[in-house]
Amino acid sequence: MDERIEQIRHEIINHADNGIFLERGYSPLFSADERAKIVIVGHAPGSKAQEEKKAWADASGERLMKWMGISEAVFRDESKIAILPMDFYYQGKGKTGDLPPRKDFAPLWHPKILKCMPHAQLFVLAGQYAQKFYLADRCKKNLTETVRAYREYLPGYFPIVHPSPLNFRWFAKNPWFEAEAVFCLKDCIAALIS
Repeated sequence: MDERIEQIRHEIINHADNGIFLERGYSPLFSADERAKIVIVGHAPGSKAQEEKKAWADASGERLMKWMGISEAVFRDESKIAILPMDFYYQGKGKTGDLPPRKDFAPLWHPKILKCMPHAQLFVLAGQYAQKFYLADRCKKNLTETVRAYREYLPGYFPIVHPSPLNFRWFAKNPWFEAEAVFCLKDCIAALIS
């Protein structure tokens, strides 16, 4: 266990902005290890993940593991894969799904954690929040175009659509993603895992 990362976790738990989550008994949901070469960045834990204290513990996580071509054991191996959502706490429900991550959260905590991860080589950016933060002005006009241009961001970044079952319309309109991009993602993951 990396003492530096655990110290950051302690700081997150005790930060004034996170007091409400501490009162609810929530723990910050992220995993990091100095040996990890792959970093998965999504928007924030869902309610099920937060309750089970296990990131991607839902149908979205199952699909993500399938896209990556790995078992859950590998996915949960912190020495191989780090999970750094844009917010480490479930924010609640909004009108059209979960509320977005807090805008100031990732800028405060991600750089501190990533300083402890010198071997990180590939960031899998699941969804628009992760892509806008990490790719910034390199993003295309919308998520679909950014994901379609995934090769432009390699070898450091791989933008993907969020693997939520609620995105079924997007999957139906964009069959190229699973027919082409997912195969490339699997190859990138395999090269770093082996």
